[in-house]
Amino acid sequence: MKVITTERLRLRPLTEADTDWWVRLHADAEVNRFVGSYTGAQAAARLHAIQQQWTTRGHGLCAVELRSTGEVIGRSGLNWWEEFGETEIGWTFARPHWGRGYATEAARAVLAWGFGPLGLGQITAMIHPDNTGSAAVAQRLGFTRLREDTVLGRPCTVHALTRADQPSR
Repeated sequence: MKVITTERLRLRPLTEADTDWWVRLHADAEVNRFVGSYTGAQAAARLHAIQQQWTTRGHGLCAVELRSTGEVIGRSGLNWWEEFGETEIGWTFARPHWGRGYATEAARAVLAWGFGPLGLGQITAMIHPDNTGSAAVAQRLGFTRLREDTVLGRPCTVHALTRADQPSR
């Protein structure tokens, strides 16, 4: 399993042990407005699927922790969507941690991992049209609009970034 560190953050694979935290994160009405809420059973099932993705694809969603305290403040990582044939990057953070650049910092690290060691050619970001905060993060990262779609019964704008779009290091 992969652990990614940045200047302020540590990203580690999510597991079923994170179920209670996942439910709490998504219980906030402002957080779940675009991604939905979870019961304990739903969260455990989702986290089990995330663990399976780590096993079968070598990537998945991560808990995002502050390196300074170890507090889990959000989630970010990669999710494979079989029905679209696409790998999506995602980010969701607890409201007290909004506006501090954590989503952008975590996503940059995930993109470097996806385009680097994982060798992905394209990564998408599926964002609800009203989620201006996440759309701004995607824009800062260089994503461009690909299409309008529906994911899990919710409308979304699918943004895309390719390996060729990445600035050379």
